[in-house]
Amino acid sequence: MTTLTQRFDEAVRYAREVHAGQSRKGSHVPYIGHLLGVASIVLDAGGNEDEAIAALLHDAAEDCGGRPRLEDIRGRFGDAVARIVEDCTDSWETPKKPWAERKQAYAQHARTLSPASLRVSAADKVHNTYAILRDLRNDGDALWSRFNASADDVLAYYQALVRSYREAGGGKLVDELARIVRGIEREMGY
Repeated sequence: MTTLTQRFDEAVRYAREVHAGQSRKGSHVPYIGHLLGVASIVLDAGGNEDEAIAALLHDAAEDCGGRPRLEDIRGRFGDAVARIVEDCTDSWETPKKPWAERKQAYAQHARTLSPASLRVSAADKVHNTYAILRDLRNDGDALWSRFNASADDVLAYYQALVRSYREAGGGKLVDELARIVRGIEREMGY
């Protein structure tokens, strides 16, 4: 059983502060909800405290400060957490490169993830795709307006990630991601 210590509590506070005022794309849901959801999935999948902390912080460098933020995370939470956060980051530039370019590069990178980084990255994508599937069922095609890509491109990205994650070692989270992606395909009529 994974024991969560004060480090985890500190990471929750840090994530809340870093992402203060942010909400999930196309909603009024506080962004911290996504981060807590990803951490929960990581813990359910057998992740350790470092992985759960990295799940809370997986978007901090990408969305809130780049490499200086990553170094702050390293100083506060250690090298193992920082490595996972770095592995989950698809952009270091502001402004970010075009969506398709970033996602294609990340799908290639995902083929080489360590088991810890794979668990956190796959948990993030499970949480994201479940939200897509839920909103597709509830709101229909209107949900695609939230993205900087077409529905077909978003679907192709997640299909590519399933393949890449399997190359990196697969596992139950990757199998769950594949099931959710198939559900999205069905909702889209494929």
